[in-house]
Amino acid sequence: MSVQGKSRVVTTHVLQTMKDRGERISMLTGYDYSMASLLDQAGVDVILVGDSAANVVAGFQSTLPITLNQMIYHASSVVRAVKRALVVVDMPFGTYQGDSHQALQSAIRIMKESGADAIKLEGGKEVVESVQRILSAGIPVMGHLGLTPQSINRFGTYVVRATEEEEADRLVDDAQLLEAEGCFAIVLEKIPAKLGQEVARKLRIPIIGIGAGGGVDGQVLVTHDMLGITQEFSPRFLRRYAALGEEMLQAFQHYIDDVKRGDFPNEREQY
Repeated sequence: MSVQGKSRVVTTHVLQTMKDRGERISMLTGYDYSMASLLDQAGVDVILVGDSAANVVAGFQSTLPITLNQMIYHASSVVRAVKRALVVVDMPFGTYQGDSHQALQSAIRIMKESGADAIKLEGGKEVVESVQRILSAGIPVMGHLGLTPQSINRFGTYVVRATEEEEADRLVDDAQLLEAEGCFAIVLEKIPAKLGQEVARKLRIPIIGIGAGGGVDGQVLVTHDMLGITQEFSPRFLRRYAALGEEMLQAFQHYIDDVKRGDFPNEREQY
């Protein structure tokens, strides 16, 4: 029996082809239908349903509190909007570390209940059993190394990672391990640019950076940050492409003034 359905324009195979021909990969975060629709229309290659929703949507200080059910809710909203981009979903904290059976069940739930294209998880050697088990079910896996926000309590700080030789060597080893196990891409976060470039050159699979320099194969930012909706977060790697926070504040205030003055609705805005 043959079943045909709509498939995304961008697939894991397409991302590999992009790296092979030297075309940079664009990735941004999305958490809801309306924003995902705009991201897809703009032509972004990958939409990451990030656990950063815990920060920019729910207001938590870290990514740790967000649950699997909440990630599936956000992912489902994004998937319904997207026709072109590859949709990747973060596996939240506590759903894959230390238990590969739980990791597989969590990944299956994300894929079945949201309709996403792939999952992303943080870590190297310590999560390789989970990576193997998830891949064994045919679920594409994106890795994440360097600054891994779910480990913030172990790090104790958001400073640049892998500045010392030992940690840098371990990161390269982990990246090569993830590639050997079958990950289709890896995110490198907040590491020296020289190291990011080294990993991108050594590995065949795409390396996507966030604060990992310009020598990698693609870039990712949190959409709320690059649009200027969140204003208190300003790391060196962040480029703001809009000041929507200020524009939204002015629009809200304008609306409030119009309502208070009785100017909204006017004659044309009534039935």
